[in-house]
Amino acid sequence: MTIEDILLGEETLFRDISAFNPDYIPDRLLHRDSQMESLAMCLRPAFRGGKPKNAVVLGAPATGKTTALRKIFQIAEGTSDKLYCVYVNCQISTTRFNIFSDIYEHLMGHRPPETGIPFSRIYGEIMKKLIQEEKALIVALDDVNHLFYSKNANQVFYDILRAHEVFKGARTGLFAIISDIEFRFMLDKNVSSIFIPKEVVFNPYRQEEMKDILEERVKTGFYSEVMSEDVLEYIAELAYSTGDMRLGIDLLSTSGDLAERDASKTIKMSHVDGAVKNTSVGSLKSTLEALSPQEAELLDFIVNYEEEETTAGSLYQSFKDRKKVSYASFDRALKKLELLRIIDTHFTGKGVKGNSRLIILRFTPEEIIKYL
Repeated sequence: MTIEDILLGEETLFRDISAFNPDYIPDRLLHRDSQMESLAMCLRPAFRGGKPKNAVVLGAPATGKTTALRKIFQIAEGTSDKLYCVYVNCQISTTRFNIFSDIYEHLMGHRPPETGIPFSRIYGEIMKKLIQEEKALIVALDDVNHLFYSKNANQVFYDILRAHEVFKGARTGLFAIISDIEFRFMLDKNVSSIFIPKEVVFNPYRQEEMKDILEERVKTGFYSEVMSEDVLEYIAELAYSTGDMRLGIDLLSTSGDLAERDASKTIKMSHVDGAVKNTSVGSLKSTLEALSPQEAELLDFIVNYEEEETTAGSLYQSFKDRKKVSYASFDRALKKLELLRIIDTHFTGKGVKGNSRLIILRFTPEEIIKYL
C-alpha cells in the first residue's frame, strides 16, 4: 500500500473507530453496577438542595474508575439541572489556578484569561454562579496523587470543601480518584476533618468480565464478523495476563489497523501478534531506549537495589552517594519512570508527614535488564 492508500483508503473494518479512544464512554458500563450506584448515592443529596457527599474512588489502573466517573457525570447532568459535575485530570491540571480554570470553563463556557486576573476573582465568580443558580458543584480530581507532587493538594481540597464558609449557600463536594488510599495521610488536619469520604472500590476485572467489555467494544467498533470468538478470547487472555483493560482495547484497534493494511476482511491471530509488538507489552525496549542517561541509571539502580522494600527516601540516600545528584533531580527522574509506567509509587503513611513512598517495578528485573 502507498502512503496515499493508507491515509485515504475508503475500505474499512471499523464501524465506529471512536469506540477504541481512551475517552470513549460506552452506552452500557458493564460489571460496575454497584460502584455506579454508590456514586449516584453520593450525588443524590444535591438533587434535593443538599450538598453532594465526598468520595474516594479506589482501584488499580485500568479498572474503569475514570470511565465510571465520566458516565455518572453524563447521566447526572442529563437528568437534572441542580448540579454541575466537573472532571479534572490532575496529570494535566496540577496547579490551583489551572484546576479552577477547568471548573470555571465548565460553568461559564469559556476559560478565564491566563494572565491579569487574580485567583480570588475566578474563585468568587464560580461560587457566586452556584449560589445564583441554586446549583451544587461536584469536582472529580482524577489521579489526585499528582497534586501532592506539586504540593497543591491541601489548598485545592480546602478551596472546594470549605467554600461555604466564605460563600454562604455554596454547596460543593469532591471525588478523589486514585489507585491507593495512602494519600489521605498527606492531608492537613483542617482538610481531613471535613473530607470524610465514602470509599468506592473498583476491584480488578476477572477474565470473563474483560472479555464481556471487549466484546461490547467489538460490536460497537467493528462491522459484524470482523473478529472471531477465538481471536477475541486471545486478546482477553493477553489483557488479563497484564491486568490492563486498556491493553485489550488498544490491541483491538491496532489489530484492526494491521488487518486493513493486509487488505484482510477479518482480524487474524497474526494481526494480534503484530499488534502486541506495537503496544506496551512489546514496546518496553523502545521506552527504555528513550530514557535519559540519568533516568536509565536510576532505573538500573532500582532494579539492583538490595533492600527488601524500596522507598524513595532510602533509595535517594544510596543513589546520591553514588551519583552526587540533588533530590530535585532524583525526584524528577523518579516521576518520569512512573509517568512511563515502568514503576509505581505508593504512599505508606510513614516518614515525615506520612510522605514516604514505596517504589514497585511494573516489570520483572529480568525484562528490564534485557533491554536496559
